[in-house]
Amino acid sequence: MTISDLKLKIFRQVDSLEKNRLEELYGVLINYINGHKDINDWEKLTTEQKQGIIDAIEEIESGKGIPHEKLKF
Repeated sequence: MTISDLKLKIFRQVDSLEKNRLEELYGVLINYINGHKDINDWEKLTTEQKQGIIDAIEEIESGKGIPHEKLKF
């Protein structure tokens, strides 16, 4: 598959998405792009900040988090 074929395939899939899915994909794409730019940000964090993030991830993985659907905005 050429780069042009791949771009066309991606475009067609994105073009067929409904608005809410398109917005979701946009968020994922921006996070992906920015994540690669800011890969060294972890090293800039203090030990306390790093531990806070690790603790939060562990809480979520153990089921202590609040599902997005239950949050009220």
